[in-house]
Amino acid sequence: MRAIVIDKHGGPEVLSLAERPDPEAAPGQVIVKVAAAGVNFIDIYQRTGVYPVPVPFVPGGEGAGTVVAVGSGVSGLSAGDVVAWAGAGGTYAELAAVPASVALRVPDGIDAKAAAAATLQGLTAHYLCRSTFSVSEGTVAVVHAAAGGVGLLLTQMIKRLGGTVVATTSGGPDGQKAALARGAGADHVVGYDEFAATAREVTGGRGVDVVYDGVGAATFDDSLKALRPRGMMVLFGASSGPVPPVDPQRLNSGGSLFLTRPTLGNYMADADELAWRAGELFGWIAKGELDVRIGGEYPLADAARAQEDLAGRRTTGKLILVP
Repeated sequence: MRAIVIDKHGGPEVLSLAERPDPEAAPGQVIVKVAAAGVNFIDIYQRTGVYPVPVPFVPGGEGAGTVVAVGSGVSGLSAGDVVAWAGAGGTYAELAAVPASVALRVPDGIDAKAAAAATLQGLTAHYLCRSTFSVSEGTVAVVHAAAGGVGLLLTQMIKRLGGTVVATTSGGPDGQKAALARGAGADHVVGYDEFAATAREVTGGRGVDVVYDGVGAATFDDSLKALRPRGMMVLFGASSGPVPPVDPQRLNSGGSLFLTRPTLGNYMADADELAWRAGELFGWIAKGELDVRIGGEYPLADAARAQEDLAGRRTTGKLILVP
């Protein structure tokens, strides 16, 4: 099979297309013919060594496709089933070995590409607004990078739950990204230099209940300033770079604030939790109640360009590789 292989950590140039042996299904695994693989910031962190992964390796942790082989001990999945997954490596390839425990059957009516585009970021958006800070009627939230993959899905979910969204985009209140955020339901769209003031303005000076921040270093300080007393700062990513060490006294002086750094793995801790999240996510998509935007499709050989476009914030929605 063809796959993208990383032999050493570094820039996009270390992503090379190579021939690899076809994987075989170990016990508890299924082999999937990949229809599409999601491109995510974690792939970049692993490529550069920020998140160390032993080399050589095939990057990618999200995808969708058709089961072609089933390992021993697997029940409930058969050859021909369309599945999607997040959290299983080696998806920048024509074939992937996926633990059956994370292979989610894709309901009829959902295209495999849409499933690949929605799984990791959709599950992320779900845990953020359903569990980390549970949004309810009247919640006011800041959503950073609202025109990105997580941002568009998170904005839609918050609106479904009765919340108000102050969205940030790199283009400010005008342009394509702002239009996409508004199309997802954002109530206010501003630039990164304005959101703290806007958050105070729309709440009568009180501050918002929660900030969902996947940007990191560039937005962290103003995100804390945007919160109400006892508000929650949810730092779930660092697309602009990692946040420097934080003095806990800042949370005190800001009004007894909460700060959390969640990750998806801890929010799909068992089969029941994963099934609940995936059931709501795919259910909304199947009913047309959640729009999944694919911002770019790239051939497998163009993985480097896809990662560069993502890192450069030149894209909207979700980027996928198509083997």
